[in-house]
Amino acid sequence: MTKQRMTCMEEFVYKNHKKLRYGYTTGSCAAAAAKAAAFMLLSGEETGFADLMTPKQIPLHLEVVDVRRGKGSVSCAVKKDGGDDPDVTDGILVYAEVSFVGCEGQKKDGPFQPVEEETHPVAAGTEAPRIFIDGGRGVGRVTKPGLEQPVGAAAVNRVPRRMIRENVLEICRQFGYEGDLKVVLFVPEGEALAKKTFNPRLGILGGISILGTSGIVEPMSEQALIDTIRVEIRQRLAGRSKYLLVVPGNYGMEFLEEYGHGCLLEDAVKCSNFVGEALDAAAEFGAEGVLLVGHIGKFVKLSGGIMNTHSHNADARMELLTVHAALLGAPVSLLSRMMESVTTDDAIGYLKEAGLLEPVMERLMERMDFYVNQRVQSSLELGVMTFSKVHGILGQTKNASKLLQKIAEESIAKMEGPI
Repeated sequence: MTKQRMTCMEEFVYKNHKKLRYGYTTGSCAAAAAKAAAFMLLSGEETGFADLMTPKQIPLHLEVVDVRRGKGSVSCAVKKDGGDDPDVTDGILVYAEVSFVGCEGQKKDGPFQPVEEETHPVAAGTEAPRIFIDGGRGVGRVTKPGLEQPVGAAAVNRVPRRMIRENVLEICRQFGYEGDLKVVLFVPEGEALAKKTFNPRLGILGGISILGTSGIVEPMSEQALIDTIRVEIRQRLAGRSKYLLVVPGNYGMEFLEEYGHGCLLEDAVKCSNFVGEALDAAAEFGAEGVLLVGHIGKFVKLSGGIMNTHSHNADARMELLTVHAALLGAPVSLLSRMMESVTTDDAIGYLKEAGLLEPVMERLMERMDFYVNQRVQSSLELGVMTFSKVHGILGQTKNASKLLQKIAEESIAKMEGPI
């Protein structure tokens, strides 16, 4: 990659035969705004740009807008650029206000107007000068345990905090300032945008999170979604849950509600296509058991050890259904019709007509059970339940009913309050 500075991203990646432009994260916006505000506070001068080196080692030269001076403070904003990634935060302004804390160690002859430190800032570092980081309007606040930041803290993740602290300290060293500074981030559109994110579900209230591990937004990044799934699993297990209900998406949620398990929906974790990564996270964060509930169109792939169920990764739906039917002696005419089926519902319909659905599903569930346990090396109790929108419940592994009961008991216990 080239190392040129840019006001908008000019780096590209190719995904699915398309040329897509990189963007930069809310964390990079916050760090750049904080750096520019610190510069203007300590120098008394104006600046229209902030230079920033991201953790991905791509340098940014970002425009600073809406500069405002107060008594002992300066605020400014940087506009988020999500590149070609579908991102609800694209185009928003991320503000940072930098202000003095106390009078200790100020550089002589500087234009400093110190103000008192607020009661409960969130410290990002302990060295002198200390940089205190907090969130204001439109930045979410953590209300549930299990997230990267503690309950009560602003939803500003670890890497953005480090970026902010390092860049503000760079400005402090440049001007010989040895006192403390406070950085407050705010996003005017944040509270409204948060309703379109996972934040309310995760217990982050009042706004968006300031995120980013690399400082750069990679278009159509799978890792961003995997990170979200991991956060949700860790949070569930940090509460009173030992057992997880994991579904790929809305079909699984609708199935649970239709079959009388709607009370479990609030605690269900959506894993999208990343079944394997969800199981990895469950094992890593100490789950005792996981029940996977999903449509046969995705879950038939588990019987072949395919743990990323996206069609771009692998298909093999008809092949897996057909080979197990063949092993049970199905005639070639049936196998041919199954292989030519467009949907799994069609293929299952043919099996049902031939009286082979139950034995085929029994074989498939055994293979699903084998592969999910292999993924986690049998380190936790696993169950799989699969269904069809047309044909209803199709099969479940031996532990599925027991796990469903344990998950229901945990749900009831939570509703009844602390034990």
